[in-house]
Amino acid sequence: MKLDRRTVLKTTAAAFGAGAVGWMPSVALAMPFTRAIPSTGEAIPLVGLGSWITFNVGNNQKLLDSCADVMAAFFESGGRLIDSSPMYGSAQATIAYALKKLAAADQVFSADKVWTSSAADGVLQIEISRSFWGVPKFNLLQVHNLVAWEEHLETLQAMKAAGELRYIGVTSSHGRRHGHLEKILASQPIDFVQLTYNISDRDVEQRLLPLAMERGIAVIVNRPFQRGYLLEQFEGKSIPAWAEEIGMASWAQFLLKYVISHPAVTCAIPATSKVEHVRENMASASGQLPDAAMRKRMSDYAAQL
Repeated sequence: MKLDRRTVLKTTAAAFGAGAVGWMPSVALAMPFTRAIPSTGEAIPLVGLGSWITFNVGNNQKLLDSCADVMAAFFESGGRLIDSSPMYGSAQATIAYALKKLAAADQVFSADKVWTSSAADGVLQIEISRSFWGVPKFNLLQVHNLVAWEEHLETLQAMKAAGELRYIGVTSSHGRRHGHLEKILASQPIDFVQLTYNISDRDVEQRLLPLAMERGIAVIVNRPFQRGYLLEQFEGKSIPAWAEEIGMASWAQFLLKYVISHPAVTCAIPATSKVEHVRENMASASGQLPDAAMRKRMSDYAAQL
């Protein structure tokens, strides 16, 4: 059956009503699947929200309110983890605006990063980021793209020990750094790792994801759609009829279900500026998840296209 993203979004919009986005959903929502953070057992939903590019809207009031609508729909759908970084332009301030507008500070699992070559500058940057968000402390801070990771991990470990931070981690969005990432996962006491993983970029299945499971490290997946490239690549092509068996109604859900069904993955963080898309993405974490046989079938089918 050929169901493209536009058709699914129309159906989703109809289910939620045609009015403006409100804080309470107009229909009963299926809450998303969760997975436990290995270091504590705390459960978080399998789909989160990224903010790279999409939330870098400056002081444009219309776009700020649009991002707040996206976050409202995200929370309504059971979402919690929102990820940002100092390098994402005004994204942090946009998140803070929405949290204040929605009075939703207690709803968010705040995940941010430190991104500077100086450990001393990192301490200041973290405090600036925290003030942008308007939260008393971050749930998770990560060393962005491994920049000065040894120095920053010392800072984050000290903050965690002092109760100023709940979780620490490292991130990478470049495959060429996988060797460094593997050494860190194998040797450092971190709670999270963030990396790129999607149905086309599957190198991390060989070593990094198994190592994260072995070491009890939660995994956040960035770029599950390859910055939208995969959705463009598959646009106009048919989703297999067997995908409907586990509730995949669009390519976005097909791609996300593949990512979040890997047992090592704790949360995927697709970014979007559209309410319809965030609801569609969140729906990927409900219903049935693919088993190992289905995952192979999905990857084989995508490779053929």
